[in-house]
Amino acid sequence: MELSNMAENVVSILYPRRCPVCDEIVKRNEGIIHLECKGLIKPAGRLICMKCGKPLAGKETEYCDDCTKTRHYFDRGFGVFKYRSISGSLYRFKYSGRREYADFYADAAAEYLGENIKALNADAIIPVPMYRRKQRKRGYNQAEVFADSLGKTFNIPVRNDVVVRVKNTVPMKMLTSSQRRSNLKKAFNISQNDVEFKCIILVDDIYTTGSTIDELAREFRRHGVNRIFFVTLAIGQVV
Repeated sequence: MELSNMAENVVSILYPRRCPVCDEIVKRNEGIIHLECKGLIKPAGRLICMKCGKPLAGKETEYCDDCTKTRHYFDRGFGVFKYRSISGSLYRFKYSGRREYADFYADAAAEYLGENIKALNADAIIPVPMYRRKQRKRGYNQAEVFADSLGKTFNIPVRNDVVVRVKNTVPMKMLTSSQRRSNLKKAFNISQNDVEFKCIILVDDIYTTGSTIDELAREFRRHGVNRIFFVTLAIGQVV
């Protein structure tokens, strides 16, 4: 047996992979998710806002209400899953160290969004950064872990060295849309002056109002990036 296979076997025994839906152990011959669990989570679907990617819930329009009223700095965005169907998995991915979930998330992105992502011909995937002190406390940035898996799946370079979060923003959950925008002002800093990307894909774990993606996209616009898209693991649904 090759050393790499031996090492993989040892790791699988000491740190068994867990299903991203039920969190129970997945045997090696079962892949990365229990077959019966895959049907419990819902992709964003095809009837989505043509700007932010939110599911439109049957509305006969191309854009959600938010995107008809708000100026966004990105060109277009895509979510892999509807938030409510993946929220438990996302929580464990962020706070319980379940970084192995990212492999399934990237495979799902390829299954549901593969043609869209490939058609962008992006120069780089750039994860939304965390404030350094917060990342040290948590141990990792979940957006970065997801971005790394996406990069491997689509063979797109992942750049974690381009932008830093210089402001420790307060949690966004309880803020209004205007408060979120104020909270994120001057939160990001492009760390390299020689940014020459023509097209980038920003990656985060969830899209709700778009405040975080917008602020980051605005910074890249200021540095001359012409085409800016995003992919998030989960996306809220239009009510």
